[in-house]
Amino acid sequence: MTETPIATGGCLCGGVRYEVRAPLRDAVACHCSQCRRTSGNFVTATVVPNDAFTLTADATLAWFGSSATAERGFCSRCGGNLFWRPTTPAADHIAITAGSIDPPTGLRLARHIFVASKSDYYDIADGVPQHAEWPG
Repeated sequence: MTETPIATGGCLCGGVRYEVRAPLRDAVACHCSQCRRTSGNFVTATVVPNDAFTLTADATLAWFGSSATAERGFCSRCGGNLFWRPTTPAADHIAITAGSIDPPTGLRLARHIFVASKSDYYDIADGVPQHAEWPG
């Protein structure tokens, strides 16, 4: 018997679909320049272990090496910004854009990161903790 997924999601056109079988971490909003350029705004994402993540449709999934240490997954047909993952061999997780998860997500925004890089057309006034860079 197959375990029921905790969450499902995908891109706008349906060319990429996925299932998650582990609890979703609260969402983090990233305001770095790469997230802005790949999405048109900041990106809000959650993280799950690789072994709890399954692609159920990937005909249009493409990956872009956005830095020396990470790549971003998107739909090559509709342009949906879907995933971020480290490219290091020991990486054990994948970030999933919160907007691509089918509701109800159960997510809450936990923090904002890279706010020192945010653009000037919006303010962050939601009371959620803010970090100038990665709070590690």
